Amino acid sequence: MTITTARGVTCDVAVFGAAGAPPVVAFHGVGGHLAGEPTLAALGARFQVFAPVWPGFGSAGGEELLEDMLDFTLHGADVVAALELERPHLYGHSFGGMIAAEMACLAPNAYRGVGLVAPAGLWLDEDPIADIYALLPFDFPGYLFHDPAAGAAMLTGGVDFQDPQAMTEFLIANSRRLGTAGKVLLPIPNRRLSKRLYRLTNPLALVWGASDRLIPPAYAAAWAALVPQAEVTMIDAAAHFAPYEQPAAVAAALAVTFDTAR
Repeated sequence: MTITTARGVTCDVAVFGAAGAPPVVAFHGVGGHLAGEPTLAALGARFQVFAPVWPGFGSAGGEELLEDMLDFTLHGADVVAALELERPHLYGHSFGGMIAAEMACLAPNAYRGVGLVAPAGLWLDEDPIADIYALLPFDFPGYLFHDPAAGAAMLTGGVDFQDPQAMTEFLIANSRRLGTAGKVLLPIPNRRLSKRLYRLTNPLALVWGASDRLIPPAYAAAWAALVPQAEVTMIDAAAHFAPYEQPAAVAAALAVTFDTAR
């Protein structure tokens, strides 16, 4: 489906699950939507999941309207309003998790449960987040996946890099995604979210891949220290892209928290 927000931003929304089930709005990370979205599909067995595409990630424009964290946060809220959902659960992965957390801080009563998988947003000097803007393309699978070989195939989505046109289109789309996300991730992904997390009073699931080299698992403890009601789940044989490596385990952890939210 396609929606247009009150600000005039048009975006595509993938939908998983049946109408009438408890709604979840799911915000993707810098990688965008990958084939099949297995965690969202698994959640769709019990929830109706709405997965919008961020401006700058899909075919539609609108990224020029998003300049800072407040713009991204309000865009997320505008998406929920355009979907005409009443108190949905929020889910966010990585970059999307940071924004979902900001949304819950801004208006905790507007949402039910919150599920975050390896969210950005905090910063530990002793355990810095890897700089995705300094990584070479062939470095990404090792940072994002427990199984880098399988991850490399997933990230490219079957693109034939021997085809110059396909290569060009992939690089342009990737640059556009990174440019949009960079508005809130550069120079480091820290927009003082830690000062606002006291407002996140919703039931919270924190899910982390135990092999995450991008946002190390140490950040799970940092989040839990700031949001005491958080339920932390470490996923074995998974890294930053745990939703694609161990979707059943990730979906199960999220569902436990969503089921407790009222």
